[in-house]
Amino acid sequence: QVRLVESGGGLVQAGGSVRLSCAASGTISGANTMGWHRQTPGKQREFVARITSGGITFYADSVKGRFTISRDDAKNTVYLQMNKMQPEDTAVYYCRLDQWTTRRESWGQGTQVTVSS
Repeated sequence: QVRLVESGGGLVQAGGSVRLSCAASGTISGANTMGWHRQTPGKQREFVARITSGGITFYADSVKGRFTISRDDAKNTVYLQMNKMQPEDTAVYYCRLDQWTTRRESWGQGTQVTVSS
């Protein structure tokens, strides 16, 4: 019953910036965690960043200091500001929602981000 839709992906040069957004719709528990994962062909999906409904954030070491995750609860939207991008950041980025009370996990369909050198 929950749907996540990502947007904002595209092509960017190394050193540039991209901002992703993920809009959630449906009935969502107040206590939850939203985050971003990414995946490249032939590799497992890896964690990028997460933020709780209380505003607590956590980042993967590979993106810490370059990426910033935020959320707008009024719009049920989570953002990922990506700065100083590197070719290694090229991947499909997926939005994730984890609802604490029900332990329901939801995923978006993903958005492609490509960084050229």
